[in-house]
Amino acid sequence: MSDTPQTGLTTLPRLDVLLAAPRGFCAGVDRAIQIVELALAKYGAPVYVRHEIVHNRFVVDALKAKGAVFVDELSDIPPTSQPVIFSAHGVAKAVVEDAKHRNMFALDATCPLVYKVHIEAQRHHLEGREIVLVGHKGHPEVEGTMGQLPEGAVRLIETAADARTFQPKDPAKLAFVTQTTLSVDDTSEIVTILNERFPGIAGPMKEDICYATTNRQAAVKAIAPKLDCLLVIGAPNSSNSVRLVEVAERAGCTNAALIQRAADMPWQRLDGVRTLGITAGASAPEQLVNEVIDALKTRFDVHVDIVSTATENIAFNVPRELRDVRAPGSTSSLSPQKPAQPV
Repeated sequence: MSDTPQTGLTTLPRLDVLLAAPRGFCAGVDRAIQIVELALAKYGAPVYVRHEIVHNRFVVDALKAKGAVFVDELSDIPPTSQPVIFSAHGVAKAVVEDAKHRNMFALDATCPLVYKVHIEAQRHHLEGREIVLVGHKGHPEVEGTMGQLPEGAVRLIETAADARTFQPKDPAKLAFVTQTTLSVDDTSEIVTILNERFPGIAGPMKEDICYATTNRQAAVKAIAPKLDCLLVIGAPNSSNSVRLVEVAERAGCTNAALIQRAADMPWQRLDGVRTLGITAGASAPEQLVNEVIDALKTRFDVHVDIVSTATENIAFNVPRELRDVRAPGSTSSLSPQKPAQPV
């Protein structure tokens, strides 16, 4: 008797799935979600969160169900003694000052690696340098970083073309920092141009693009040439997730798509596909990866192989106010519980 799975009288076609690792939650995202969950556990609902705590609708909806209230601005929050949480992307100094002015009990979920960029920008500014920020206009992280310094102190560069035409006030007093979730290759090109044009430009002591962004892009590069299609699980407003699609296309997999969850499966893209890659952006929980694999099993004889290019064991402490609720370093309830295993 054949071992090939069948649906009725139809034999399911074989699909080899290369599951990229690392994928999904990074330490900064996990910490931010923990902060919301621990605040709810300690202080009860509601807990207010300015902007999406991380860029993932599944995560935001799950926290809403537990009692988190998401707002666009602090002015949307009624007078309260309940916690008000700043998102993982970081906020401008003006937001912090506004919270103090309103006597709000603020908890900062800014990723420590984003906070590192803030400190670098402030240091360069104090040393009299004009700051170049490599990043994407309108992204919350960019707005937060630019908002650390007086207006006009930071110049935003988005592309290599911007880097070629940028004219500083004083080429001898110049420094650059970068958004943490950019394409490693694109940023390298921009930084190379800046260094060639301004040999004295000061840069970060350690690269600003975070370890998680770098690792997830490297994992995609490792599998992309072997794939007929790649699915990136993540939100359309998640910078690091969008970058993973771009990285795959440049690395040889032109059939790459960003989906939020299994309900968004682009089945037409899978026609004739024999080898499928799956990864997840740094704010996408493992539940969504498992959900996609389960959906594939309804149409294919799925064989999963995990392709690991790095091991991550980084964890960040939550604020002191919350450390008595759960031991530091523990993970959020949305963290990977049972990652997909080879079958």
